Amino acid sequence: MKLASYRLGEVETCGLLTADESGLVALPGRIAGVSTLRDLLALPDWMVQLAPLVDRPADHRLAEVTLLPVIPDPRKILCIGINYASHVRETGREMPDKPMVFTRFADTQIGHGQPLLRPFLSERFDWEAELAVIIGRRTRHATPETAMASVAGYSCYNDGSLRDWQRHTTQFTPGKNFPATGAFGPWMVTADAFGPVGGQQITLRLNGQVMQQATFDDLIFNVADLIAYCSAFTTLEPGDVIITGTPGGVGGFRQPPIFLRAGDVTEVEIDGIGTLSNPVEDEAA
Repeated sequence: MKLASYRLGEVETCGLLTADESGLVALPGRIAGVSTLRDLLALPDWMVQLAPLVDRPADHRLAEVTLLPVIPDPRKILCIGINYASHVRETGREMPDKPMVFTRFADTQIGHGQPLLRPFLSERFDWEAELAVIIGRRTRHATPETAMASVAGYSCYNDGSLRDWQRHTTQFTPGKNFPATGAFGPWMVTADAFGPVGGQQITLRLNGQVMQQATFDDLIFNVADLIAYCSAFTTLEPGDVIITGTPGGVGGFRQPPIFLRAGDVTEVEIDGIGTLSNPVEDEAA
């Protein structure tokens, strides 16, 4: 199953994609207490409650709605840095012993088709194709053996990064939290439909040219490792998001470096999920 958050007119809501991905079956009013995907994932039997809706006709055509970030309102977005062997090599770092964790704020996110904004304070706006893991149950002190039971599903993420602001100090937070720099979508694919994370390919294209490409076998810390580590220091809640790191090929480590400019289009494609596409615009000074 595929689930999406979207806006229709002035109303923000959520729905289940039809099998042909042409429409959406609205969830509010059909599942009690649900107005957002985060509400849905908080239900212990959310998969069971979705099952009768799978074959319903669409309430809205996909073309008539505006897709929002998959989870517009997560309590936590935990980002993992330097987590692909190919990215470690291009940065010249040592292989990490523990995951590098930093945070992104929910109000920096945009959905599929919405513009990434290059801040006027920087000329070093970079792309980062990533797999987003969406948590589906309250989790604390998971082990690598039990962690995957906490996964509701997966999506594409472009963790746009301001390289100069990222490196003002050893803390990445400023460079990762400018408005409209984190693209999340187009939808969530449930964990059962996506299958085990491993050989699927992740690709980032800039204006149609492949800039990043890897499989999840290149992850240093896999999804189970990350959930176990993060749930040791914080309680993961339904709708929380872990962004699992980016492979080699970012713009800042190319020779010469390449950074995003107004008029560019980025596409993050993941096997089994789909393609997250966003144009780039300049923020007004």
